Amino acid sequence: MWRAALLLLLTATLPARADTVFVINSADASISVLDATTRTETRRIPLLREGHHLVVTPDGRELVVGDSGGNELFFLDPQTGEIRRRERISNPYHLEYSPDGRYLVIASLRRDQIDIYDAATLSLIHRFRQPDKPSHVAFSPDSRFVFVTLQGTGQVAAVEMATRSTLWIQDVGPEPAGIIWHRGRLLIGLMGRTDFVSLDPETREVRPAFTVGRGAHNVFPSPDGRFLYATSRVDSRIAEVDAATLEVRRIFEVPGGPDCIAFDSDGRIYATLRWIGRVLMLDPATGEQAQIRVGRSPHGIFVMPRRPGLGADFAFAAPGAVSGPRPMPQPVVGGGTITRAAPPPVAASVPAPPGEMAVRVNAGHPASYPTRPSLR
Repeated sequence: MWRAALLLLLTATLPARADTVFVINSADASISVLDATTRTETRRIPLLREGHHLVVTPDGRELVVGDSGGNELFFLDPQTGEIRRRERISNPYHLEYSPDGRYLVIASLRRDQIDIYDAATLSLIHRFRQPDKPSHVAFSPDSRFVFVTLQGTGQVAAVEMATRSTLWIQDVGPEPAGIIWHRGRLLIGLMGRTDFVSLDPETREVRPAFTVGRGAHNVFPSPDGRFLYATSRVDSRIAEVDAATLEVRRIFEVPGGPDCIAFDSDGRIYATLRWIGRVLMLDPATGEQAQIRVGRSPHGIFVMPRRPGLGADFAFAAPGAVSGPRPMPQPVVGGGTITRAAPPPVAASVPAPPGEMAVRVNAGHPASYPTRPSLR
């Protein structure tokens, strides 16, 4: 009896496994692997020349890192960081899978092209020449359309996947970068201004969405779907935006040029700080911040949960995944293995050639978040 009680006590006091954070160091051609609990770098995985972005495969079993300078994709085990395979791919700058898992679309910033690949075989299905500087990719939830920002021309291109044709190209503002699908519209960060705009994909109406600061760059939905977090690389801020009203609720001043964001399962933010070679840990509930040193020019980031029942697919299984670059038409249930929820009841090619500002705060609003451990 006493042995059972001792075992129960020991099990209850054992620390939970630390989340693993993967960070792409663009200027060092490497991936930093971080322990989220100790806030240390545990290892560094070499790349070829210049990695930027990463994405989770449709089955949640691999983490795909694009080395745009080295023209390769690296497929990693998100549990161990082991490189399982490498594939030659032309200039994979920003990449995203379609919500239905059939396609992988890559924006090639340097080569002015948008490529559609078969997700399973990585065979190139179609290539679009799209000047100038195709930057970020986002899908519609039904996988019918993919939208790509064109930094050089200040536009967004809409591609129809069935016909593999450019449906329209719309002016949105100077240097559009990050783009996500959000509640039937597209939200786009304008690096040449201070704001994000909203684009209706049907009417092509463009209107102001919210303001964050100079170098408005990218926006990410929180895991619970209640907030969006948008980055300003020049004024160096992260804005917390109400997902329903697009009202900016808080501004976090974050020196270092925040760029990409990932979340852990408690809603804490991990953001790459491009100019100072660090990763920010930010708890929105308290405003507490901590930093972890990584390589030069950290860019893409992913948090691998180490909680029971969660896998890499947490990135798009969370309720917040109804918004984002890969929005799901319905929530994905589970973790580690993809199990799609039953749909709600319904009533009776041409082949490619080779080759809003707010008061700045340091404290949170407790009513919005559950209590959780301090970052200290």
